[in-house]
Amino acid sequence: MPEYSEFCLLELKDGRFTAGKWSPDNYEDKNSVSGKFIRGTGDSVSYEEVFKWHSLERYDLTSCLEDEEIDFINLGPEKEDAHKAVFKDFKSLKNGDFPKSEQYCLLLLMNGGMAGGRWDKLKENEGLFIYAPALASYGMDKVWAWTALSPDDIFEAEEEEENERRREEELNKNPSADPEIFKYGTDVDVYYQKALEKLLKEYPWATVTQMKKRTPWEIVPCHGQYVFGQSTKLYNGSVAVSEWKDGRTADEFIDFLCEYARDSVKNNDPAEKFRYGLDIEVYLEKAYENVKKDYRWVDKKMLEKNWRYAIKQVEGDWEFVRAYRDENDYTVCDCSSAERFIESVEYDYQSAALAANPVVATFAVPFGRIDLHGWYLERYEFSKLKTGDYKVFVQAGNRVTGGSREFFITPHCFEAPTYDEFLDRYLEIVPGASFGIDKEELLSNNKLKKFLGY
Repeated sequence: MPEYSEFCLLELKDGRFTAGKWSPDNYEDKNSVSGKFIRGTGDSVSYEEVFKWHSLERYDLTSCLEDEEIDFINLGPEKEDAHKAVFKDFKSLKNGDFPKSEQYCLLLLMNGGMAGGRWDKLKENEGLFIYAPALASYGMDKVWAWTALSPDDIFEAEEEEENERRREEELNKNPSADPEIFKYGTDVDVYYQKALEKLLKEYPWATVTQMKKRTPWEIVPCHGQYVFGQSTKLYNGSVAVSEWKDGRTADEFIDFLCEYARDSVKNNDPAEKFRYGLDIEVYLEKAYENVKKDYRWVDKKMLEKNWRYAIKQVEGDWEFVRAYRDENDYTVCDCSSAERFIESVEYDYQSAALAANPVVATFAVPFGRIDLHGWYLERYEFSKLKTGDYKVFVQAGNRVTGGSREFFITPHCFEAPTYDEFLDRYLEIVPGASFGIDKEELLSNNKLKKFLGY
């Protein structure tokens, strides 16, 4: 068998060709043939499928790359009865020739080596060849020439998906409309207006804009006929449609639309949302005063460096909006009440205040293996800030993803007369059950106790 992780060309028992890195089931047993050839994450070939393998790591084709006129390379011994395979139609990415999506290819590399990889199209005329787990890949600048190997399940599924997309496009060129379902036509806003008339009896402030805050419904072609649905554009350019199937008439859809949008309308009462009027400064001042109680060094200019807020009309409705720095485009703050908006501004104030307060000392809490529901604690670090305040940074992750959070330790915690009482207050902010380190572990750490001033 190949050496562990050796990259090989494979001829399968059904006559197809592919490639992959050898991964034995038992690393210690050198005589075992059990294992798999890995082609990518979740993409491998079992040893039971393989008829012959041949190492691709033995060659140096550098001299061949120097000859632009070359059209045949013989890498095997020229003798009778030798097992051989001929690969033709090598193409160059530089010439604008690209594999089909998910096509597994034999590669001649710029460094003179040989390899294999599955083409991952990123966008038009751009992609890479994946050849191992965790998306290890050869970029376009690493590949001199490529030729497609045999189709496999992944490629055939991609081809069928593409064919289905084309069939769907053809069907949807002239869609039909069921007259019973679409008796008010194929403009979805007509149905929203009829639903709005019903909601206005219960919520006098209701608008179509409010109704559409929840994922809006459309009238879209699907399998050659119009349907009420919600569409999502997929990575490959096709559109997935979630079709409404709770009824068979236009009036049933209107009733459904009323119930679907009810909570969105209910939670957007302008009297509740703008209870302090339409002057944005009133809301910003309330947020500032709330944050100032704990973040004693904060000033209004800290927030202005990152965010600008306003109250603007969006599609006829007044909305809280914000823009990043000097950008012109505002985004809607989807807050159902004045208090919710003020809380969101408080969070932005807090983040800006922490960013403006330099760290002068840190203490990383030592810990062993801590499992946080499938993630593992990676960092748990206290920081002393220039103002004498403190914050803590917690980070966790697994093999493929992770996350982190930063917490400000409020002055209320430090008003506790003892370290024991301090921890009781601190753990209300950073609970041990959620972040992996409990009171007993922190209480016994005298270095941390001293770092925090106790």
